[in-house]
Amino acid sequence: MPGELTIEHRPELERPVLIAAFRGWNDGAQGASLAGGYLAKTWNAQQFASIDPEEFYDFQATRPMVSLVDGFTRRIDWPDNDFYHAHPEGLGRSAMLLLGVEPNLRWRRFTSLIVDLAREQNVEMVVTLGALLADVPHTRPAPVTGTATDAELIERLGLQASRYEGPTGIVGVLHDAFREASIPSVSLWAAVPHYVSLAPSPRAALALCERLGDLLDARIDTAELEQAVDAYTQRVTEAVSTDEDTAEYVQELERRAEMIDEDDLPTGDSLAAELTRFLRERDEEDTPPDVATDQ
Repeated sequence: MPGELTIEHRPELERPVLIAAFRGWNDGAQGASLAGGYLAKTWNAQQFASIDPEEFYDFQATRPMVSLVDGFTRRIDWPDNDFYHAHPEGLGRSAMLLLGVEPNLRWRRFTSLIVDLAREQNVEMVVTLGALLADVPHTRPAPVTGTATDAELIERLGLQASRYEGPTGIVGVLHDAFREASIPSVSLWAAVPHYVSLAPSPRAALALCERLGDLLDARIDTAELEQAVDAYTQRVTEAVSTDEDTAEYVQELERRAEMIDEDDLPTGDSLAAELTRFLRERDEEDTPPDVATDQ
């Protein structure tokens, strides 16, 4: 359908890597979207294309937001999916960024727009960023797992082959679309504490940026994120200390973390299992009671 993808200009890119982060199902404690936004800011990325939200969202489920400009003019902010380009110093290649919101509708058409643009820009590799809730403490570095389906990529970059089966989000659908298009893709997932899921996690964003830097063999300046992590840790620790049961639980998670060395970090499948468990429990909580059984 005309107008679904608006391209303002076509940048000249050198061996680009596409990095994607979506708010929503794939974004526990906003770890992935924080990382994507931080990369765009740090790399001085410039927007060059966007996907029109009209055909891809149920606006009763993903509502547009009203904001005030200069405290007076009302503005409607619609769910956005924007493409940016950058030439990060020391990366040795260009970067494309896709920052957006997981759509509600027409996922196959949505992903085809992304794949087609990636082909046009000669994208050589795709990296998606995700964050999920898990039994990890807020005081320790966030574990990050990298998975891929391409055997050569797994061997060369030290990744894992995912054997996960279960519900998936737009990230999973996007990886399948890139596999069909023969474009190598990598999925990075950071684990965030489930007991503080509503607080944005700069620790997860930091871990994703550091793992991405390792993946691309480039240094990413994370000084600002590191400062945010210190403040985040202090605030959460203070909040946790007010509840004795939660404080004891966090101490137990810290003891577990100290017993795990780097070779025993959670696998992609175990993190995916954590995600499945969380979604199942959340669905059970959201299911209305059976009226007949309550009478």
